[in-house]
Amino acid sequence: MKKLTLLAALLIATIVTAQTEKPKDSTEVKFKELQQNSAERILSGNIKNGVTVGGYGEITYNQPETGNGEFDVQRLVLLFGYKFNEKVQFITEVEFEHVKEVYVEQAFLQYSFNDKISARGGLMLVPMGLINEYHEPTTFNSVERPSIDKSIVPTTWREIGAGVYGRFDNLSLKYQAYIFNGFSSVSSSGKYLGGKNGLRNGRQKGAQSNFVYPNFSAKVDYYGIQGLRLGLAGYFGRTQPDEDDKDLDGADVGVAMVGLDARYRLGRFAARGELISTSIADSEAYNDLYGADLGSQMYGYNLEASFNVLPSEKKMELWGFTRYESYDTNSKMAGGVDRNLSYERDEWTFGLSFLVAQGAVLKADYQIKNNAVSDAEPDNQFNMGIGVSF
Repeated sequence: MKKLTLLAALLIATIVTAQTEKPKDSTEVKFKELQQNSAERILSGNIKNGVTVGGYGEITYNQPETGNGEFDVQRLVLLFGYKFNEKVQFITEVEFEHVKEVYVEQAFLQYSFNDKISARGGLMLVPMGLINEYHEPTTFNSVERPSIDKSIVPTTWREIGAGVYGRFDNLSLKYQAYIFNGFSSVSSSGKYLGGKNGLRNGRQKGAQSNFVYPNFSAKVDYYGIQGLRLGLAGYFGRTQPDEDDKDLDGADVGVAMVGLDARYRLGRFAARGELISTSIADSEAYNDLYGADLGSQMYGYNLEASFNVLPSEKKMELWGFTRYESYDTNSKMAGGVDRNLSYERDEWTFGLSFLVAQGAVLKADYQIKNNAVSDAEPDNQFNMGIGVSF
């Protein structure tokens, strides 16, 4: 409670500071400008037909308080779009992680009937939370992605499916609705769901994905207030059991995930936050079958306030920020199994994000990480990074 009170006080103080100067038109950012990720920029390009290229990348340095530091070309991503005509476009995103790993992160075909509705099919991002769809390093302040967007929402979360996408500008609403193939009950490398990473091991990523049950995903965003975006998302279905196990009790579990998120910017002040709650059905039978420690309930939330310390007329921006996160991948356990308190975690992140140009950022921050184990030592860490997006 003290942490939340402190953060709330910080938010209020920053808002008061921001309100003292009248926002200029040049600093007011509309929804479309705030919310376009790399794929959306390509889709909304004004070329009649042909190829469009984009990309983003991150180079990071992580130094824990104990142990060696690590330099990493964390990811380098190339995006390619092809516009066949004014209605049909294809988007693909190829990612190189840690120099040596290669993934296809998106690959979908879109047919646009009009601004209100488009049909999509292929490998797509699941619309959930603040980061999964907007994970380019220039769209968030910290060096590393927020932790709840790794452990609760398993970013980058993408699966194969089909659905519709569009917006109603008269209502200030954007919507998405898809049918996906869903998580695997056991990963291709034999890893189970649960532990500190929640559902992360179940991501199939479009690689020879196992399919038994369809899963439903949808999100609605409201952008009727200048500088503000509110999102409500849901994901419902079951995991995909292995062929050899599909008739066994506990071979698959039900997943119900609901997320709320908000972003706001007024002049040189910005704030954001998200809340994600996940319920798992039949986790007791799953744990009995596989000897896993999958929780029946997971949750996470974060709150962040930031302020651009440079004058509004400057092209460069220097954002100081503070973020608090709390998340637990086994906040409830079925069948009387004891919770693992090390999975109940909270983090403070303090740092600077220097936008040297639109699409190029230098970052530095310090993280204080704790868990609910009574005698656990804080897992603190200093981070630096370079990010680009174009």
